[in-house]
Amino acid sequence: MKRNADELWNPVRKNIIVENQSQIQVPSSHPSSLSLLSVPSSSSHNWTHDVFPSFRGEDVRIKFLSHLKKEFKRKGTTPFIDNEIRRGESIGPELIRAIRESKIAIILISRSYASSKWCVDELVEIMKCKEELGQTVIPVFYKIDPSDVKKLTGYVGKVFEKTCVGKSKEDTEKWRHALKKVATIAGYD
Repeated sequence: MKRNADELWNPVRKNIIVENQSQIQVPSSHPSSLSLLSVPSSSSHNWTHDVFPSFRGEDVRIKFLSHLKKEFKRKGTTPFIDNEIRRGESIGPELIRAIRESKIAIILISRSYASSKWCVDELVEIMKCKEELGQTVIPVFYKIDPSDVKKLTGYVGKVFEKTCVGKSKEDTEKWRHALKKVATIAGYD
């Protein structure tokens, strides 16, 4: 049974238990709702996973992600969790395939998200899938201000600059563009 993005995300987001709700900001086009439009007609694209969560493990794995995973399981939503993939210098073909085969990407942007080359590489791929495949992208700003991501200021800007040290101008520009773009998602198109 194929489900649209509303059916997958709305029940999950309503039931996520978070220790400090004021620490989390999820953009919405309406103050009281996080309504999603269904993923554009892409019947030629076979989604293997309902959701791909992109996150910096040390920041959110125990507190936030554990609640999210519990809700996914409770609602019968199939997330891709990359626990078994070996970390390397760059994301590999397995991870790119998992991103491309996920109907929704939830990006849990935390204080140290931009400190990980791995995370910003994932983000570049996710934003590409949003454009090319109609993947629904949902940013969740965990204990950070979205404007710090958009402008690359504050702590986010500091850790991002460290990530860029010694990297190619092409890579750093792709990362910068993806971070700015994800921070401007105010609705779900």
